[in-house]
Amino acid sequence: MRLSARVDYALRAVCELASAGDGAGPVTSERLATAQSIPPKFLESILLQLRRGGVVNAQRGPEGGYWLARAANEISLADIIRIIDGPLANVRGQRPEELGYNGAARALQDVWIALRASERQILELVTVADVVSGELPERVRDLVADPAAWV
Repeated sequence: MRLSARVDYALRAVCELASAGDGAGPVTSERLATAQSIPPKFLESILLQLRRGGVVNAQRGPEGGYWLARAANEISLADIIRIIDGPLANVRGQRPEELGYNGAARALQDVWIALRASERQILELVTVADVVSGELPERVRDLVADPAAWV
């Protein structure tokens, strides 16, 4: 799996917003950019995508900024990835079920679909709240505990 810089920055920005909490009021994009070392102009376009995708809300003006549109425990990592980069798994820009392989390569389609299902099992399970709290689901902790996962 390859995650784009946009996805990485989006995930980090949303986690930063979640850590600010509900009572903190809007968080400026400058504060988010500084806290997570994200290029400010790049972050602005990412926040716009996240707003259009229903993950963050925005307010303009001197008291403006961004905040989560719903609770952090209701936003999965998969939600953010899909908003920023589209479907979790694709091959040459196509969804695995739309591909047509022939002959000896026919089983590749099943491999890509299984890969997507595996990604979903983790990315739809883990929420922004899990990441911010450091309390990852047991399934994730088990995978990380395997030394083979680190190489």
